[in-house]
Amino acid sequence: MPAQRAYTTHPLVLRRVTVRRVEAVTPRMRRVVLGGEDLAAFTRDGIGHPGFAAPGFDDHVKLILAADGDVRAALPAQLPHGIEWTPAEHRLTRDYTPRRVDLDAGELHLDFVVHGDGPAESWSAAAQEGDELWFVGPKSSLRLPEQLDWIQLVGDETALPAIGRFLDERPLDVPAHVLVTVPDDAARQDLALRDGDTVTWVLAEPGDAAALESAVRALPVPAGEGYVWAAAESRALLPVRRYLQRERKLSKDRVNITGYWHREEPAAPEAEATADAAPVPAGIPSPLPWLVARAALQLGVVDTVADTPGLSSGALAARLGVPGPGIAVLLPLLAAYDVVVDADGSGLRLGAAGEELLDDHEREEYTGHEADLLLALAHLAPALRDGTSPWRLASGATLHDTVADDAERYGELVEECEQLVFLLTGLTADPLWQGVKTCLLTGPGSASMAAALDDAGRRPRLRIAEEGAAAEVLRGHVPAPDRIDWTGGPADVAVAAKALAYRTDEEAVRLLTRLAAWTGTAVLVEASRPDGLSPHAAEAALHAFTATGSPLRDSAALAVLAERSGWRVERTVALGWGAEATVLRRA
Repeated sequence: MPAQRAYTTHPLVLRRVTVRRVEAVTPRMRRVVLGGEDLAAFTRDGIGHPGFAAPGFDDHVKLILAADGDVRAALPAQLPHGIEWTPAEHRLTRDYTPRRVDLDAGELHLDFVVHGDGPAESWSAAAQEGDELWFVGPKSSLRLPEQLDWIQLVGDETALPAIGRFLDERPLDVPAHVLVTVPDDAARQDLALRDGDTVTWVLAEPGDAAALESAVRALPVPAGEGYVWAAAESRALLPVRRYLQRERKLSKDRVNITGYWHREEPAAPEAEATADAAPVPAGIPSPLPWLVARAALQLGVVDTVADTPGLSSGALAARLGVPGPGIAVLLPLLAAYDVVVDADGSGLRLGAAGEELLDDHEREEYTGHEADLLLALAHLAPALRDGTSPWRLASGATLHDTVADDAERYGELVEECEQLVFLLTGLTADPLWQGVKTCLLTGPGSASMAAALDDAGRRPRLRIAEEGAAAEVLRGHVPAPDRIDWTGGPADVAVAAKALAYRTDEEAVRLLTRLAAWTGTAVLVEASRPDGLSPHAAEAALHAFTATGSPLRDSAALAVLAERSGWRVERTVALGWGAEATVLRRA
């Protein structure tokens, strides 16, 4: 049976609040108390929205700012159930943890570290009574395991709002062991400690990875079942993550590690001196660093050096079972890109880039599904010429055929679809569910769709129209498996959740034709346009083409496929973040 889902989702609402007062928590922390009618249930543009809810101690709201000062132009579009991040050149967003939510007083407290830079800190420094602030969220709240004996809360000063809120509200009645790194004693805060709690303050510069790791290693490990929550500078958390997962062997459902901020490297003196000069075109970057990093991960270089620092190149080659000349060719390049270093001749150690590659999300860029799609782009020119997909030319099969019996690859698609659960409120609230007793699900987004139905209190009997490896992967992700039939068949409605995103047009038509034999109503959940908040929005169409031979399919493209397979488009439901639900009726 799948483990309890880690998050509870919330409706995404754009809210306006104003500053009520500004308080100094410490010389290093400024509190801005906000209030306004949008914290209660309200109506805007004829759309009713629920009151603000942020029940989790580490919930995040996304503040919306603007580099040119025109915040109104930077606001996203509010949908009936969700947010659409339309393109906005000067938009700036920053995530902050509510320190306190007092709905009786209509107040939201946000704490800002006083560090002298950053758009949110600059806004808080100038904030005066009556100033407005727009924000979205939170989109979800962390669900802590129910049976715990203790919790460790680790962070730098940016984590203090979440740690302070946990200690104030106590979502778990267990001893809390707190570790906070601060740059000076002035950053210390009074915390609501109880008998059995402990607190450790460590003086360290912001982003000091060595100091944070050393302090975490020095913490006693209590007996019983525990949980570790950590938030700090993203790179500083990498060795902490490695220690907790590899040495303390904590499972993923017992660890939550979040990079709250990312330290920017200071500009070189030459760069600062020429900052006002005309920009020099960067040119087209070489793929060489990417290929070198991929090889280092695939061969096990990064993990081996991380686990056993100080190895010689010969010892590394022996451990990996790779001929010495091959490692000798690779190591100079790895050193050039700061993946591994041997600065003092004491053996190989990970450099900054190597430390980052220990992070699951970072390494997926080089070894996962997206990396394989990127490699397929070597066949882009002939694919464009022949009207096929680069993936098919690279592998000799369509992407759908490739993943159908590959549990690991299909599992990656399912994990990529986990973000869907935050967008499906608009679909689960749609009137089409009235009277629905059975729902057929297909596609890697099926688990997210099942979770969204559960969150909405809709519990039709579910059928999963996937077979083989895909069905086995979904068994480990969908909630309430006792309500599920693991075969296709007749249903009141069918939902294809990201099922077309890895199918060619012909494969999509075959799937839709198959669904038409089972139901008179189908819903296609797909990304129809790039997400306006993503820095990679311009690449979205190319990624889709690489996988399927078609760009992102908008409503018109989906209508063509529907008509070819005996359906007609009834309407579309905007879900936000570039995603839509297209409702089909059998023609």
